[in-house]
Amino acid sequence: MSAELLDIRNLYASVTGKEILKGINLTVGAGETHAIMGPNGSGKSTLSSVLVGNPAFEVTQGSVSFLGKNLLEMSPEERSWAGIFLSFQYPVEISGVSMVNFMRAAVNAQRTHKGEKALTAGEFLKLMREKQALVELDTNLVNRSVNEGFSGGEKKRNEIFQMAMLEPKLAILDETDSGLDIDALRIVADGVNKLKRADNATIVITHYPRLLDYIKPDVVHVLYNGQIIKTGPPELALELEEKGYDWLK
Repeated sequence: MSAELLDIRNLYASVTGKEILKGINLTVGAGETHAIMGPNGSGKSTLSSVLVGNPAFEVTQGSVSFLGKNLLEMSPEERSWAGIFLSFQYPVEISGVSMVNFMRAAVNAQRTHKGEKALTAGEFLKLMREKQALVELDTNLVNRSVNEGFSGGEKKRNEIFQMAMLEPKLAILDETDSGLDIDALRIVADGVNKLKRADNATIVITHYPRLLDYIKPDVVHVLYNGQIIKTGPPELALELEEKGYDWLK
């Protein structure tokens, strides 16, 4: 049995007074990949926002444990340092901040939190080159401002590069496949697959089963109207592709 990383119990959450999550229960173990599927407005992105501590969302009931600690008591920074990573559906551009400086600050902040020495410039560049090769990220992109002028596919690939650099315990991919062509999807998925280890886990949030042709989940959950209404094996994704979601209501 795999070690438990994340345990969500009876989670309710609201935004601007509107209840979105209505009793989520989910357990994710080390080495596992979980897919969360569901139609627009079902609460998928809300769940990811709650897990990373987005202050726009209010948890009104329930508990979330991460590596045995109360996640809901942690600030967004503490959650990141503890090993939670979110790949955004729509990555933002940060003008005037180079990818190199951005990632060096992020990696060294994480190391400081763990009581480790900051990487020297040489050590950091060596690590960055290794991870760039892993996710097939063009060197020219690394030398530019964060996501500035990047195509949709380049932004998503850059997210996976950041994931590779930070080596999270739990990676949450919020509709990473949104807007990607098949080639970009393959490269992003290959990067995610290469980063899978026995001591980490991934939650893949998606509308479309095609992503799961590339990133093979261990478990598929269907989120509908703020609740997980069905959990099953990977074949459940194919069933959803054929039948849609209405048969599960």
